[in-house]
Amino acid sequence: MKIYILGDSISAAYTPEQAPQEGWGQELGSLLPETEIINKAAGGRSTKSYISEGRLAEVEKILEAGDIVLVQFAHNDWNPIKWRYCEADIGYKDNLRIFVDTARQYGAVPVLLSPICMRIWQDGQLQPTHSDYPKAMRQVASEKGAAFIDMYKLSYDEVETLGEENSKRLYLYTPDGSKRDDAHTSIEGAKLFARIIADELIKLGLVKGGAQ
Repeated sequence: MKIYILGDSISAAYTPEQAPQEGWGQELGSLLPETEIINKAAGGRSTKSYISEGRLAEVEKILEAGDIVLVQFAHNDWNPIKWRYCEADIGYKDNLRIFVDTARQYGAVPVLLSPICMRIWQDGQLQPTHSDYPKAMRQVASEKGAAFIDMYKLSYDEVETLGEENSKRLYLYTPDGSKRDDAHTSIEGAKLFARIIADELIKLGLVKGGAQ
């Protein structure tokens, strides 16, 4: 079975030289050994730019019946740069429908994953992020009858449970303070979120076995 990952920098792959930054897509294969992971995520992309650059079209050429297509965008869809920006209830939803329809056209199974939350704390409280995009994705999944993994809620719960200081280890913080990034994940964060995604795929009955 092949699993395609279509997304942005949160799921993308990084070189060893870029450590400790890592996307969850790099860890998924070790948790689902009976699958082939094809990571087509690219940093800085929104649903709009991923399609306009022809990246979805390239995946479309190689999709086969029974493949699974994981779709996770939002971090860049709210970016004010025109070639990225999509309003949550209009362009973002329309683009997600394109991803779902494209996968199904070739007999593949689309799975929509809401974005991993950002680690924004204020006055001891973890703040909501990503505006209406997670809700918009949930609505598209319901409308299209597509599988949905609410990674926004699942990640939010994990970060909130860890607390303000301990949750830093899931994100791109270095001991020397050279990196302080509340959006991108560390190796530990990538491993945790990949495990959650693997477990959710198993619960949905899309893959076999348990995360190792």
